[in-house]
Amino acid sequence: MSKKPKTKKTGTVQKIIKVHPEEPEKAEIEVNDAEELYREIRIDNELEDEHGEKVRLKKGAHVDVIVEADKKDTTPKAD
Repeated sequence: MSKKPKTKKTGTVQKIIKVHPEEPEKAEIEVNDAEELYREIRIDNELEDEHGEKVRLKKGAHVDVIVEADKKDTTPKAD
């Protein structure tokens, strides 16, 4: 089995956002080494631990943001 091309960036949870009682809570993550205007991303604050239990991120948590793509969706980088 071949591995997918990927990159990993570090980030920090800046805030936990409760939008509406019927909407899922969001975690705002500041991605290090991203362009200034695109540094923050928001995701549903629901993860799964190694036992399959639901967990949430805490404000200030250090996280890894991984971007993966199928090999067919990439091209070689020209130097």
